[in-house]
Amino acid sequence: MPEFLQQQFQNILTAAQTPDYWWQACILLLVVAVSALLNARVQKILQAHSESTIGFQHIAVRSLQRLLWPLVSLLLLLPAQAIMIRYDMPAHLIEIAIPVLTALAAVRFSVYLLRKTFTVNPILRSSENILGLIIWLIVILHLLDWLQPILAMLDSLAFSMGETRISVLSAINLLVVVAVAFIVALWLAEIVNRQVGRIPGVSPSFKVGVSKFSRFLLITLAFLLALNAVGINLSSLAIFGGALGVGLGFGLQRIASNFISGFILVMDRSIKPGDIITVGTKFGWVQELNARYIVVRNRDGVDTLIPNENLITSEVINWSYKDPNVRVTVTVQISYEDDPEQAMELILGCAKASPRVIDDPEPTVRLTQFADNGIELQLRFWIEDPVNGFAGVKSDVHVAIWRAFKQAGITIPYPQRDLHIKSMPSRELAPE
Repeated sequence: MPEFLQQQFQNILTAAQTPDYWWQACILLLVVAVSALLNARVQKILQAHSESTIGFQHIAVRSLQRLLWPLVSLLLLLPAQAIMIRYDMPAHLIEIAIPVLTALAAVRFSVYLLRKTFTVNPILRSSENILGLIIWLIVILHLLDWLQPILAMLDSLAFSMGETRISVLSAINLLVVVAVAFIVALWLAEIVNRQVGRIPGVSPSFKVGVSKFSRFLLITLAFLLALNAVGINLSSLAIFGGALGVGLGFGLQRIASNFISGFILVMDRSIKPGDIITVGTKFGWVQELNARYIVVRNRDGVDTLIPNENLITSEVINWSYKDPNVRVTVTVQISYEDDPEQAMELILGCAKASPRVIDDPEPTVRLTQFADNGIELQLRFWIEDPVNGFAGVKSDVHVAIWRAFKQAGITIPYPQRDLHIKSMPSRELAPE
């Protein structure tokens, strides 16, 4: 390898002493200058246009901003290369510059596509670096004329399975095509999701349903098209389908159940983002409806992932399913020495202590029972915004009741117990 590189370097020095080399260098410098000038002018127009566009147009404009300089350079170099070849002029520098610019455009577009498809995280950043390294490695191998021998070597490492020949190269092609198709499918699904989200008058459950269905459909089509692109007969997947059915019957049963339950929840619109639900001991607001689970956030800001199957097979309280109005009760006790009718009037007046209490239905007060420690009274009122919680409105009412009772001299009893001693042990007098 050192001898090969030394020979290549010597060839470059020899070529640099010829006029043809400097003609090519001048053409490259001219192309770089013209493309830079066009890029600076067009970028201002695209930047102003990108701020006023949304959806697919915004993505197209942003992609063009990243690809503008290498694309303009390629559009200028390709005709120059064709002219030089037409008149039998050497074009070695241009033949080197074209794959370099192509790799630069591929790296920029791939990184932008990854960032638009997936959430930015450390794994994504490392994937961007690996992808860029692979693309530049392919370019370097191509420039050194090593790419074709390496591909031939990978294709020679093969084995036959029936009538199908499987090589290392075909396996790599399959992985690359499937990965690209998968990323493009997710990207298109995200575009569909954003477009549906901007449609006015569409319910949240319909948006989630379209998002799930489009993602599933596009990923399935991408996988099948990728298999067909690399020459795999789709009819041979019948055995795989049978094995998948057996797997669903055993190990993947719960996963399939959660996935199907997610579609049922979306179709019947019983639970949608923003609803307030109680599942078992979990209470909170529905944040997301995903393929396998939903995200419920409680008052403490803690997110709980509940499998979709649990929402189908167990009892779920949806506080905002049809009517958002919810009744709230506040229970308080007074002493048996106080007047319960006066206390009920005071409690009824305290129902308006919170502005969240609505007038229809009207608040009511009931004497519920004669408890061990006092007379138990219950205030019942309605609110129309349970999404804001119940603790705040109860606190306002409790404070108002405490103030009213204090001014009226009404006592809130605390637990008391009377101890009756039936007999006392005789006390022996100490001898004098």
